[in-house]
Amino acid sequence: MDGIEGKMNRSIQFKLSVWLFLVIVLIALAGGAFSFVKAFHEANELQDDQLRQIAALINRYNLPLPSVKSQEVEPVADSDSRVIVQTLQQGGDQKLNPAHDALVLPGNLADGIQTLTVRDEPWRLYVKTLGSGSKIAIAQQTAVRDEIARDSALRTVMPFAILIPLLLLVVGFLIKQMFMPVKKLALDLDRRSEQDLGQLSETHLPSEIVPFVVAINRLLARVVRSVALQRRFVTDAAHELRSPLTALWLQAERLEAADMSAQARTRLAALKSGLRRTRILLDQLLSLARAQEPSSDKAGPISLQRIVRQVLEDLMPLAESKSLDLGMLNDTDATIAASEVDIKTLVKNLVDNAIRYTPDGGRIDLSVTATETRANLRIDDTGPGIAGEERERVFDPFYRVLGNSEVGSGLGLSIVKTIAERIGASVMLEAASSSPPTGLSVVVTFSRIS
Repeated sequence: MDGIEGKMNRSIQFKLSVWLFLVIVLIALAGGAFSFVKAFHEANELQDDQLRQIAALINRYNLPLPSVKSQEVEPVADSDSRVIVQTLQQGGDQKLNPAHDALVLPGNLADGIQTLTVRDEPWRLYVKTLGSGSKIAIAQQTAVRDEIARDSALRTVMPFAILIPLLLLVVGFLIKQMFMPVKKLALDLDRRSEQDLGQLSETHLPSEIVPFVVAINRLLARVVRSVALQRRFVTDAAHELRSPLTALWLQAERLEAADMSAQARTRLAALKSGLRRTRILLDQLLSLARAQEPSSDKAGPISLQRIVRQVLEDLMPLAESKSLDLGMLNDTDATIAASEVDIKTLVKNLVDNAIRYTPDGGRIDLSVTATETRANLRIDDTGPGIAGEERERVFDPFYRVLGNSEVGSGLGLSIVKTIAERIGASVMLEAASSSPPTGLSVVVTFSRIS
């Protein structure tokens, strides 16, 4: 199914264009051929009428005729149309001097239009008996007549040759314009984020496409309900699990104050570590569920520098516990349009990840840069980094890089990606240092408000 045949079977627009082009060309060829034959015939009819008119003028106004002698007949000829006017001898064929241009014609030709072969060439004759009793012949060579008729017919067909290519271009343009709403609809769907499951607009669409759009909207509505049920289940489950988990944590804290053996304390420490990881997982699940839901917070002008500094204040104790050098490299600020909760959650997850995966005594640098239309938040750390082949996978929920012992849920970057797509931002991961490639650099690009 490759080539033109496969393309025709797949594309309605291409199939419609090809068939319309073929129909137009065939009709134009048939019309052109009919017009040529008709114009050619009418041109010959017109030339026959011209011969009759010449004879009628000679008869009406008694125009002078060539003299008729036994050995000499002088013709009257028109060099442009190559029409010969000559008298006919009565009672036999004319015997003429070969040097003369007169035709050798029988004297007993009947009046009227006829075709006669003279000197091995066909001639068209109009013979008429004048009022004076003499007979004249108005002759024109058939080849000359056909040439004139052919030129006239070609001039008649010429508009077809000019208009057919223009008509094909116009038809192709019109077909393309008619399919433009379908392409715009496909482009609108393709540009949507995973969280955008809103209804498609049915306005300005051809009536043939509206049923498909209605069906797609119904499908989107069912998907929205299904996704909402799943998110609600995750949220409700996380909330329900937090209460018994908090009770277990309190019991573990109380148990730690009791007298117990070293082996029991080791097992209690393992229990508390598991509870801590579970609590982090539940918090991240709730954050991911909130990030995937349409934001109800109003998107307003937000100072990116202010949000970053608030996050640094919240997470500074965690960084100090690992003796990390955490701070801003510059004071550049940029105003972006987003929900403050979304931006704070995004930045907090990125900084928290950097703190968790940077070894003790390491360094984490944040910076804000801005252009006329964009604002960039960059976070560089001296941690182990992420291999190039895994930089796309780490945005998947629950995916964690192998060989890392840090406590985590694998949801942090997934939350960042979800929020970024919802607010129209982009996230890029790269090595913080190129030679050798070490550490991780995260660059988040926002649309800036002037």
